[in-house]
Amino acid sequence: MTYFLQVFGCQMNRSDSERIAALFESLGLSPADKMENADIAAVVMCSVRQMAADRVFGLEQKFKQIKKKGSKFKTILTGCVVESDKPRFTKIFDHVLDIKTLNDWPRILNLGASLRGLNPRDIANNDYFHILPKQSSKFSALVPISKGCDNYCAYCVVPYTRGPLVSRPAKDILNEVETAVKNGAKEIWLLGQNVNNYHHGKNDFAKLLAAVNDIEGDFWIRFTSPHPKDFDDKTVETMAKCAKVTPYLNLPVQSGDNAVLKAMKRPYTVAAYKKLVKKIRQTFKKYRTGLEKQVAISTDVIVGFPGETKAQFQNTAKIFKLAKYDMAYIAQYSKRSGTAAAKLDDNVPSTEKKRRENAINDIVKITAMSHNKKYVGKTAAVLVDIVKGKFAFGKTRSYKTVKFPIGRAAIKPGNIVNAKIITAMPFGLEGEMI
Repeated sequence: MTYFLQVFGCQMNRSDSERIAALFESLGLSPADKMENADIAAVVMCSVRQMAADRVFGLEQKFKQIKKKGSKFKTILTGCVVESDKPRFTKIFDHVLDIKTLNDWPRILNLGASLRGLNPRDIANNDYFHILPKQSSKFSALVPISKGCDNYCAYCVVPYTRGPLVSRPAKDILNEVETAVKNGAKEIWLLGQNVNNYHHGKNDFAKLLAAVNDIEGDFWIRFTSPHPKDFDDKTVETMAKCAKVTPYLNLPVQSGDNAVLKAMKRPYTVAAYKKLVKKIRQTFKKYRTGLEKQVAISTDVIVGFPGETKAQFQNTAKIFKLAKYDMAYIAQYSKRSGTAAAKLDDNVPSTEKKRRENAINDIVKITAMSHNKKYVGKTAAVLVDIVKGKFAFGKTRSYKTVKFPIGRAAIKPGNIVNAKIITAMPFGLEGEMI
């Protein structure tokens, strides 16, 4: 039998897909090159926006076409599934399964016995993290440190689909990182819906970061997604002091207006956020040298949240100019059923949302360019992720994309090479190997 995985959304969904692959292959299934050639298709869905859900609804016709050919094709939906969407999904998919029940899928799908050696308690407790992942990348490992979220932001369905925050034991996380590093991982991503709210026993996020940093090996540490309210001075200092933690941070702001933040149920003020950004930049300057003193900060922002006035949007523009982000993930607000914000009047016209998105993007282009110009003439380590023709593409430790010619050099994904930066652009750099 064969399987095919279709993954939408965030890195946590990608991480879950790696455990699904490991489960299937432990049961003797092999990966198919495309959905049409698979016996089982598992879709890991994202529900953050209605558009993401619509992409999954759009698979219905494809499933029907495959089944018309007389195959025994079976379909599974998992990931972030909103309860109100399930009745429609059950008409499209043969099975709609919670990812937390992954240990029990062999029984549910009639694929044979569960994984050999799996503790029955793990099945009862829905602890699917004990299934070691089949990493989709040989050099970048996705390591969940928690699952779920307790924040209930007004626009987000994650707490309803993933449940409350549950942190993994530190020893399990460290063992998974050690295994990944021994298998050649050069980059470790620590994942959580609220990653810096990690707590297990006496371990908090700062202690966990330090412990991962102490693991032997030459690798980089990154993490996502943090919440501004859960950054304390200890965590900021630990980030800056740990040499393997890269000088890059995605710090979601969502809005630069206090009234909008309150409506979003984001429990911090603009003043507190500004103070945190300043603290992070000062701390990296204190403990790092060279290019690493310039910590790169990206953010997430929603424009056109229900009730957001033009004056309130201007407050968001102001914080973008002040924070001087290296990159921003800009989303136009869209109603998502099941969230608190869905009850509000989505009264900002789509044309105005687009104007606000463009205005924010214009600010980021200016601030990103000012940061990137500082790289010209400097040498940066680049972790290669793509080799295409005569060029390689990769990320610096500060998560900036670099393109450089490789000539006849035997460069491949996973190599870390030094590149001298020649040209700066707002969202990328060009260089040459040295």
